[in-house]
Amino acid sequence: MHKLEVKFSRGPEVKYISHLDLMRFWRRALLRADIPVVYSKGFNPHPRISLALPLPLSVESSAELMEVSLRRRMAPLSFMQAVSPQLPPGIEILEAREVPPKLPSLQSRIMFAEYEVEVKEGEEGEKIPPSIRAFLMKESIPWEHMRDTGARSYDLRPLVDDIWIKEQNKAHFTLGMKLKPQGRADQVVKALGISSPRVIRRTRLLLR
Repeated sequence: MHKLEVKFSRGPEVKYISHLDLMRFWRRALLRADIPVVYSKGFNPHPRISLALPLPLSVESSAELMEVSLRRRMAPLSFMQAVSPQLPPGIEILEAREVPPKLPSLQSRIMFAEYEVEVKEGEEGEKIPPSIRAFLMKESIPWEHMRDTGARSYDLRPLVDDIWIKEQNKAHFTLGMKLKPQGRADQVVKALGISSPRVIRRTRLLLR
């Protein structure tokens, strides 16, 4: 068995599709491109592909990672050339590389995810620097997240490694965030008191 690690972007066109829908996009694209993907066994076999870290709705990304298991070796460039025309607008393959078949899964190797958040300048922007300082000084930030199965309560603060201002001008702020895999940038944005960010984008996944 051979394995490829694929880096791709998710633009604004697809930021509201679910994780399951994204996986369906990839399955169709690999099938149409005639990629020799390994399939799971059982009554309803699925292609052996997996994403490093599901992306919440409304969040864009320039740094998604996916593993694809192949029955035979395929050059990364050939993979990109075959699959790219099959993808919908908003999803673009940025890079593909061969990795050792026995390398631990992407999910098990993620240490942190980095994000950038664009915020319009103005009254809300003036509150951001003190909000960041106050957030980082706290030892605990109780949080409640509503899910289909009900409310889930947890401490948001341990999931945030750092927050900083990447850029500031008369039009907008751009914040940087470094979160643990369980952290959600949209929740941190709310905790900072930012009501309507222009863009939340994942920019990097840091692996072991």
